[in-house]
Amino acid sequence: MNLFDSTGFFQHVLFESFGSEQQLINSRLIAAGTLNQGIYLETSNQRFFLKTNFSTYHDIFEREASGLMKMRLYAPDLKVPEIFAYGNVEGQNYLLMEWIDSERRQPDFWRVLGEGLAQLHMNTRPSFGLDEDNYIASLSQINDPKKTWADFYVENRLEPLAGKAYYEGFLSLEFYKNFQQLYPLIGELLPVERPAFLHGDLWSGNVMIDSTGKPCLIDPAVYYGHREMDIAFSKLFGGFDPAFYETYFDFFPLEPGFDQRVEIHQLYPLLVHVLLFGESYVSGIAKTLRKFLT
Repeated sequence: MNLFDSTGFFQHVLFESFGSEQQLINSRLIAAGTLNQGIYLETSNQRFFLKTNFSTYHDIFEREASGLMKMRLYAPDLKVPEIFAYGNVEGQNYLLMEWIDSERRQPDFWRVLGEGLAQLHMNTRPSFGLDEDNYIASLSQINDPKKTWADFYVENRLEPLAGKAYYEGFLSLEFYKNFQQLYPLIGELLPVERPAFLHGDLWSGNVMIDSTGKPCLIDPAVYYGHREMDIAFSKLFGGFDPAFYETYFDFFPLEPGFDQRVEIHQLYPLLVHVLLFGESYVSGIAKTLRKFLT
């Protein structure tokens, strides 16, 4: 995006968001990924973070906004950006949010995050899923309610993405069929838990440091699921201090044996990465299949 050429777009977004003309005094590109662009906007009286993309899913930012607002409600002790507006202007999707200044991490940063995530996970309901489908990155995420986690995980998470990975050529037919052999074991391998409200995409890049040096959560893919999913996701690529886990386990202990089953939960984010970034992530899935099917 050429920011000089985009000034009119920014002004349009600000007008749609606030219903009046805003004096734009500064704009700059902050991040440009495979899907979204992140832009800093400054008006005469406020600063914003603007996300934009041209996704054909015109509700993608509406669902992200919904997830952020739910997290603000369910984990009030954690910082979550305020949402000002979302919409579509001439085919371009936008999400206008509070700008988060980042300062040096406070000594209790990981403790606050662990306690806040436990607080988030203590929100529950009778079934797994959500009242609406949403997205994880640019991929659709099915949230049809299920009574058991095994049914939800297989039918709404593993099978849709594994099937998509096969049809797009990332998995061979033999590998795909072998993967499906794991499905009947899911209910036996994982402990029974109440549905917990999850962030859904908890890796270190989605944990910011706010202006007070405390944690701020961004980019959720929320639903009610097995809370070990968030913990497993956080361990997949690292970056979380041991104090985070120690605090979480103090507030909301997991059933024994998590380290022996963590790879089962990581199958979903690995499939996401296969579809987004290619077959280099298939080896991690193959390793898990060897562990649990042999």
